[in-house]
Amino acid sequence: MTHDGRRLRGSRSREAILERTVSLASVEGLDGLSLGRLAAATGTSKSGFFAHWRDKEQLQLDAVEWAARQWTESVVAPALRAPAGVRRLFALHEARLKFYSDGVLPGGCFFFAVHAEFDDRPGPVHDRIARAMREWLKFVRRQVDEAVALGELAGSTDPAQLAYEIDALGEMVVPHSRLHEGQAVFAHARRAVLQRLRVLCPHPELLPED
Repeated sequence: MTHDGRRLRGSRSREAILERTVSLASVEGLDGLSLGRLAAATGTSKSGFFAHWRDKEQLQLDAVEWAARQWTESVVAPALRAPAGVRRLFALHEARLKFYSDGVLPGGCFFFAVHAEFDDRPGPVHDRIARAMREWLKFVRRQVDEAVALGELAGSTDPAQLAYEIDALGEMVVPHSRLHEGQAVFAHARRAVLQRLRVLCPHPELLPED
C-alpha cells in the first residue's frame, strides 16, 4: 500500500472512532469512556487505537471538535439555505429540532450530555466545550441581529435575550423528549419559538402560520 493509501485508511479509521465516541458520549458522557472500551466498540485493535491517541484528554478534545463539525454540517448548513433574516432564524431552530427528532445521536445531543460533566471541571476539555457553546450562541445572535437590521424583527428586540430564549427552548427538547413528553415536545418547542418570532416580526407573513 502506498504512503497516501495508508494515510487515507488511517484518516478513515480516526473519523470512524470519533463518530462512535461522539455517539456513545451523547448517552454516557465523555469521562466514562475508556480507550480500551472505545477500541472494542469500534473494532479497532488497541495498537491501532493508540496510534491515533496516546491519552484520553486528546481524544476528548478531538471528539468535541468532531461534534462541533457534525453540528455545523447538520444544523447550521441547512439553515443557511433559508433567506437571511427571520426565516433563517426560524430555519435554524427547525434544523436543530430535526437533528434531535431524527435520532442522529442516540442520546440526542452530545453537548447537552458533556456540558454537565465538565461545567465545574476546569481544564482544556472544559474550555473547548465552553468555546463551542459560546460560538453557537453567538451564531444564533448574529441571525437575530441580521433580522433586526433587515427590518424583519422589531428594532426594540433584545438580540442577546432572544438568542438565549431560542437556544434554551431548543436545548430543553433533549431531556423532555426522553423523560416525559415524548414527541409532543418537538411541536411545543417549534410553536414556542414561532409565536415569539411572530410577535416581534413586523412582517409575520414571512413565517409559517403554525
